[in-house]
Parts: sequence; C-alpha cells; structure tokens
Amino acid sequence: MSTIIKHKEFPKFKSWTMDLCGRPLTIEVGKVAELASASAMVKYGETTVLVAVTVSPRPRDGVDFFPLSVDFEEKLYAVGRIPGSFMRREGRPSLPAVLASRLIDRPMRPLFPYDFRNDVCIQCTVMSVDYDCSPEVAAMIGASACVSYSEIPFAGPIGCLEVGYVDGQIVLNPNQEQRKTSRMDVTVAATAEKVVMIEAGADEIPDEIMYAGIVKAHEEIKKQVAFINQIVAEIGKPKMEYEHAQFNQELFDKIVADFMDEAKAAMDTDDKNIREARWNAMIEKWHEKYLEEYPDMDQYLEEFTYKFQKKIVKAWLLEGHRVDGRAKNEIRPLAAEVGVLPRTHGSGLFTRGQTQVLSVCTLDTLSAAQKLDTIWEEESKRYMHHYNFPGYSVGEAKPARSPGRREIGHGALAERALLPVIPPVEEFPYAIRVVSEVLSSNGSTSQGSICGSTLALMDAGVPIKAPVAGISCGLISDQETGAWRTFTDIQQEFHFCELPREKFLVRIGKFSTHPECSSLRIDNRIGKIHYPFNRVFGIIG
Repeated sequence: MSTIIKHKEFPKFKSWTMDLCGRPLTIEVGKVAELASASAMVKYGETTVLVAVTVSPRPRDGVDFFPLSVDFEEKLYAVGRIPGSFMRREGRPSLPAVLASRLIDRPMRPLFPYDFRNDVCIQCTVMSVDYDCSPEVAAMIGASACVSYSEIPFAGPIGCLEVGYVDGQIVLNPNQEQRKTSRMDVTVAATAEKVVMIEAGADEIPDEIMYAGIVKAHEEIKKQVAFINQIVAEIGKPKMEYEHAQFNQELFDKIVADFMDEAKAAMDTDDKNIREARWNAMIEKWHEKYLEEYPDMDQYLEEFTYKFQKKIVKAWLLEGHRVDGRAKNEIRPLAAEVGVLPRTHGSGLFTRGQTQVLSVCTLDTLSAAQKLDTIWEEESKRYMHHYNFPGYSVGEAKPARSPGRREIGHGALAERALLPVIPPVEEFPYAIRVVSEVLSSNGSTSQGSICGSTLALMDAGVPIKAPVAGISCGLISDQETGAWRTFTDIQQEFHFCELPREKFLVRIGKFSTHPECSSLRIDNRIGKIHYPFNRVFGIIG
C-alpha cells in the first residue's frame, strides 16, 4: 500500500506590513509555532525574530507574584557565525541578551493584572540580523503583538523605538552607520497614551534634546500601537477567565483599623534594621489577636505588609513627610573615601545613609579586554563594570550565587553611565574593570555604585573627563484627588513609587549649574502622564 502524502496548508496564515522609520516591519501569524498560545514571525528589514508566547491554564500555587519570564535568545547563525565555545553551540545568554530580555520585561510586566498568577513565558529567538534594523525593537513589538492577540489579559499593546542624535538631528531607529556617530542611545517603550519605559545612554547630551527625542519617539510609537490593534481586531482571541489571587480584605481592614498608630511609629525611623524589628514585633501581635479567627492568615502576611506600608508611606509623601524625616529634596548623609584597599589599583568607598558600595578598579593591558561572541557588531569590550549584591547587604541569610539578571542589569547601567567619560584607547591604552561590591543596601545601590566607581577610577589614575554621580528620584500620586509629590534620593519609597527614575549626571567644571545627562532609566507604573507633567517631575531636567 502506497504512502499518502498531502501538501500542508496554513489556512490561518496572515501577514501585516507597516513602514517603520523607512524600513518595512512585517508580522506573520499562523504558519510557525502553532502549539504556542500565540506566535509570530517578525521581520524588520532583514532582521527576523520568532516570538512565541505560552500561558499555563492554571495559576502557580504558593506564589505572591506574577510568574512572567522573558527570554531573548541570540542564535549565532543569525549573523553567519559558529559559536566559539568548546562545544560550538550557544550557552548561557550574553550580557546584551540579558539586557534585551530585561528591556522587554520592564515595560510589559506592569500591564498584566496585579492578581494574575498563571505562568507566562515570552521567548524571542533572533534568527536573522540586519544591523540596520534592531532585533531588540523587533522582539519587543512582536512580544507586544503576540500577547495582545492571545488569550492572556494585558493592558497593551505597547510599541518600541530607538532614538539617536546624529549631526545635530534626532534620528529614530538609527541605522548601522548612524549608530557609530550617534551621541545618544535611547530606547522608548509606550502605549498609545503613555510612555512606560525609557532606557538611555548619552554622551553628555543636554536635557532638552533628550526630551525632544522621547516626545518624537512616542508620536511614532502610536502608529505601531494602531498597527497591532489592527492585528488584534482581525485575529484576537477572547481573553481568558483566570483565578484571581486570594486576598483577605476583611482581615486587612481590621489590621489597618487596629494597628495604624503602631504601624506609623514602626515606620518612622531612618534605620532599616530598627524599622524591620518593630514591624516584625507588630506581626507577632497580629498573630495573637487574629490567628484563632483566621488560621490561614500567614499566607497573606507579605501582601498585608506591602499594602499597609504603602498606605502609610503614600499618605506621608503626599503630605511632604519622608519615612526618615528628610525634606523631599534632601539627600541622606554622604561619605566618600579612596585608597581603601592597599594592594588594588584603585578603590572607592561611597556611603549614602545606610546604602554603602565599595568599588574596586583594576587596570591591565589591552589583551585583557573582554572578547564578545554575540550577534551584535561589538567584538571586544575594553571597559567592564560588574555589580555584586550579596545577601548580607540586606540582612538576608542566603548563600552566594552567580550573578542574576538584576546584578547584570545594574552593572550594565553603571557601565553605560560611566562610559562617556572613559578616555579613548589612544589616550589611555589599558583595559579597565570596575567591580562594585554592595556592602549595605537601603535603596539606590546602582547609583551608589556609580559614585563609588568614579572614586575608584580616579584613585587608579584613570584620566576620566569628568566625575559622574547617580541619584534616584520618585513620584507618587493620589489618583482620586490628583495630588502628587516628587522627591529625591529615594530609599524604601522606591517600592511604592509610581514613577521611579534613575538619572546619572555629568557636571562639567567646578561651577557648572546645568549638568548634562549621560544615562537615564525610567519605569512608569502609573496611568497617563502628560509631557508637561513629565517635565515638572524632571524626567529630563
């Protein structure tokens, strides 16, 4: 009996195309990865990224967070190369791949329901790279499109653009040649109504130029959002009903009513250890009073603590009162030392309140520069910045592990902030590695690592162009009354901020009054923020 063979057809195959900054962006659905919850082949120019999204049918047990994982997978066949490892296959993600995963995760995560506990996996596999068309941009747009048309509840879609500054002009999605001379490298993610994330590096760019670039990018992103909405209108699936995370509102209201004064007293200190000791003692009183009536109360304690503290801190901040008694624009006490370690090339210890970072600089010949085996153009890196965050820095009893995505991301953020002031290889022909060891953390350790690293670089004799300092600021608002407050040098308030931002400044000259921007990071966790409001907050100024 002969074998029957039929030609495979793809009746659900659809393709949509739009012009994105002078190059075609095409999203194809219905031909690949059919068993995923949603999938798409995204083509931007000749850059091709396969995006696949899956969601578990049931919530994960025993978690109090949204289990989202985003993976940006770089395949070296995408650039016609064989991996240089002994096994000749891709291994752990490279630094740029980890940063790309974080870049996609940060703007999307706040747009999922806060009580959604089903596992969601977003995998972006780079299959072909055209250096004129960013694979990160293609991956983020594809991830947004897939989640939007899938059954997963999502308050998107979002779009994404890169912004450059070339020959005195703002350029959206700069090509390969333009990136080489661009003085600004900004990634903007936004919905149609609001900017939800900004990640920026710049060569001491004036604030006005960066602000104008962000506004221009948002106008272009609105076209992407409309494009994705068109896809959703044609093939969008009904959103799934999901089991909402449990929360005992009745018990929480009782705790707030009975312990508000004691909770305020526990929170009102500048010492993190004292605050936590007071709070833990108060939790024991909760057990004594409510455990018999609510025997399952322990499963809610962490969320009770977060909501209760946020309620107090938010009310205080709107009144102009800081947790540690500072003014809203007051910085915690500072201390700085150099030459802390005798046998290293350079070391700097920077302390801001209870946040303390020891940065150590090492110099070597150019042969020690890091060799990169990635899909990106860069083949080696002369300046390296690494960030370590041990458990003891926050008083946790946990063993040391290899750096996670957070540590990798914070190190890259500090590296980006300092890179514009590192002297060129022609002037200083050395490889430079700076390691920032977080010794104590009570907020703003990434900024502290930048300050400590400036000290370490100068102690090692590196002729940097100017010192760089980092600061973290925040905004909190009352959606009912419209009241809002901004404040500088956030610590515990970071967890409750609706618009936290980290800005790294270069002060040119001793008497400069208008520092320029070398790096900027913003995550928006609030509703629509108009551009004038952004400027009042000081996103760019």
